[in-house]
Amino acid sequence: MTRLPLFPLGAVLMPGGHQPLRIFEQRYLTLVRDSMREGQPFGVVWIRRGSEVAERGRAAPELGDWGTLARIVDWDQLPDGLLGVTIEGGERFDLFATEVQPDGLLIGEIALRPAPPPAQMQPRWQPLVDLLRNLQTHPHLESMNLSVDYGDPWQVAWTLAQVLPLGEHIKYQLLGADDIEQVMGELDRLLNQISGQD
Repeated sequence: MTRLPLFPLGAVLMPGGHQPLRIFEQRYLTLVRDSMREGQPFGVVWIRRGSEVAERGRAAPELGDWGTLARIVDWDQLPDGLLGVTIEGGERFDLFATEVQPDGLLIGEIALRPAPPPAQMQPRWQPLVDLLRNLQTHPHLESMNLSVDYGDPWQVAWTLAQVLPLGEHIKYQLLGADDIEQVMGELDRLLNQISGQD
């Protein structure tokens, strides 16, 4: 079991995925400063219910049971004067308990999940690979410099889950899955649904 600071988000961060953040609360400015200074990751956990912003009298957000380690890969001062950072998802973890520090920062007790077993890319998943190749030429995704091994179905699946317009609850379920057949099958079903073929 490991203790690490948490950044609850209304969005799910997948392994290898990139997410821009606007930092304005003091507790998260401290988290970002410490993470950059020490080169240490922090945990990103999806908010099932509640708000990212702390407000007096409002209940703490209800968090998911698993999340993703995050590292800061870029930062800048935004036009509104706030700190902007880009985080990249790493290993997945299970969240067992949380405690709130005096400054409001959440500390989680987590256990890293083992990496999923290596999987071979199957011919039937080629349409998903082709879709991701096409999506990566989109200007928004080109600027993210996503590096994907198209022969690794987990990388293809997690990258698609990050960039497709899916509900966050769906992304959360995909993040928690350990069976590549299940994940690729669900992505295929969702894409058929989006394109109106289902």
